[in-house]
This record gives sequence, structure tokens and C-alpha cells, in this order.
Amino acid sequence: MAGEQEVMTSIEERVTDIIVEQLGLERDKVQPESKFVDDLGADSLDTVEMVMALEDEFKIEIPDEEAEKITTLRDAIRYIEEHLKKSS
Repeated sequence: MAGEQEVMTSIEERVTDIIVEQLGLERDKVQPESKFVDDLGADSLDTVEMVMALEDEFKIEIPDEEAEKITTLRDAIRYIEEHLKKSS
């Protein structure tokens, strides 16, 4: 069980790193509930670039209709965790 928790923490850290880098923000400004557009100031190009970066980082494909549902850091983490569980 501890191994699974470590994987989830690793996913959270990696997703946070991507968001911080893509949006040029301070890490402490990005919270799990932070909405990319409303809270973090992302525009449509930023969100597309974030999705592409997440796909590259985790070697997954996020369909457009799913990407539209990912509006917070927590959404991104949850999607990736679920997708990685399905593929393992």
C-alpha cells in the first residue's frame, strides 16, 4: 500500500511541476483545487500545452473530450492515476 501512495505522490509532484513550468508560476500558488483558467490565469493555448506536456510526461493520450473536463490540478492528477491503473 505504501508503494501505491508513493506513486500517487510522485504523480502529484510531476503534474504540479508541469503546471508550474507551463504557466510560469510559483509552486506555492498551485493548489489541488486551483482552476487553470479562473485561478491560475491559463488561456486556451496554455491548457492545450499543459495537456500535451502531461501526455508526454506520462506516455498517455488524453482525448479532447476528456481534456476539456480537466480544469483543476486535482482533475489532472485523478485522470492520470485512473488511466495509469487501467494500463497496468
